[in-house]
Amino acid sequence: MFQITTSIAIHEDEIQLDFVRSSGPGGQNVNKVATAVQLRFDVFNSESLPNDVCERLISLAGSKINNNGILVLKSQRHRTQHANRKDAIHRFKLLIEQAAIQPKIRLKRSMPASLNEQRLANKKHRSQIKRVRRGE
Repeated sequence: MFQITTSIAIHEDEIQLDFVRSSGPGGQNVNKVATAVQLRFDVFNSESLPNDVCERLISLAGSKINNNGILVLKSQRHRTQHANRKDAIHRFKLLIEQAAIQPKIRLKRSMPASLNEQRLANKKHRSQIKRVRRGE
């Protein structure tokens, strides 16, 4: 059980970890040991996440979610399977924590009438100064 926030906990059965070969340099070790980790999480069919968190997670993850609604995180930063596994789970938790934060509702505020009047008075004053300079 992965406890993300006080209200969100994800069961380990919902997360699938696959170990694949890492790409890039690494000598003979990279060709024979599967150290990279692919974490898979089905966002659409998850019972652990509320709907609003799912929607924000889909928009946050972007290209990390495929057409079937499966979030795929690949970690190959480290040389060991254990370290890459911890890294993938950590990144997954951070992503869900970000999705769990509700955005603030922005209210459109109207400008007070007195400020608008003052702004127009300043504009009129500046235009009169410039008109006097031109000699009109």
